[in-house]
Amino acid sequence: MIQEPNTWKHPDTHYLKALENPWYKTLVKLENLVTTETMYFYQKRGIITIHLPVTTGSISSPMGRGSDSLPVKINIDGVDTYLADSMQFLLEYGCRLNEKGVYYIMPTFRGEKADERHLCQFYHSEAEIPGKLEDVMKLVNDYIKYLSKQIIKKMGHELEEKIGDISHIKKIANYDGEFPQITFDEAEKKLKKLHSKDIKKYIEYENGWRNITKKGEKELIKLYKGIVWVTNYDELAVPFYQQTDQNIKGTARNADLLMGIGETVGCGERHYKYTTLKKSLQQHEINAKEYEWYIKLRKKYPMQTSGFGMGIERFLMWVLKAKDIRNMQICLRFNGENILP
Repeated sequence: MIQEPNTWKHPDTHYLKALENPWYKTLVKLENLVTTETMYFYQKRGIITIHLPVTTGSISSPMGRGSDSLPVKINIDGVDTYLADSMQFLLEYGCRLNEKGVYYIMPTFRGEKADERHLCQFYHSEAEIPGKLEDVMKLVNDYIKYLSKQIIKKMGHELEEKIGDISHIKKIANYDGEFPQITFDEAEKKLKKLHSKDIKKYIEYENGWRNITKKGEKELIKLYKGIVWVTNYDELAVPFYQQTDQNIKGTARNADLLMGIGETVGCGERHYKYTTLKKSLQQHEINAKEYEWYIKLRKKYPMQTSGFGMGIERFLMWVLKAKDIRNMQICLRFNGENILP
């Protein structure tokens, strides 16, 4: 049986220890499986990959209301720019080049310090398709089931030998129908009913918006036996580009898929009209000038799109039943540290 190695605690020797540890040999095989099977999954649907840069002048999670990450600012040849926290905006652009949609698997950079749930650099599996929130949620359901089936088919026996029980993967691989789904309001009610005296450990309340804590996410995963969608977060709890839900006042057309460590997939429906996009930028207190190109794209080439991002390391944590995401990197990268190789 393999155990989490925790060699990340010693960055200077991690690269040598990783070569000797069966955990990492299993991890590279799983990474390869996710990459190749993602390609096959999208090929059948006419969704194509797109080659994009890792630098951007307009980050998708700017410092403002609803931001869930810190950008990484760099200077190249005297010009300030950012390393991509997501290239979602260019996936939206790519949707106008391929009618079925586009996807990629590429690295993502975040400005926070690494901890048991977060990495400074990780791999994103992201896609954007023409359609609404329900369409992209269906795509994610199919994608997660497909990957689980391929893991069972191609690595099932090996994983049973290395981690023991793999019933959690088999359950999703053979899941009948769509994954369970609740709104944020419904999630809050359930958590309040169970933990009314210490609800703030499960729901965080900011000025004008709410969010679910990591403890709250784990509780919901437990309540729904391993996996659940939470939809309709408060408008100010999500980035400015998420569409407003006209049926549930003050909420966004977004959804997080909770499994394993917590949020593993985030998805949403984008603003269709440039007028509502401009209003959202104002609500989130973000300078619209930096996103003028994004507004013009809506104005000149209007298209309703929705998309998602899955943290591959978080998904593989679920597969391996890992507790610390820092065990999911072959080559360590921690902000503020010069790590070789």
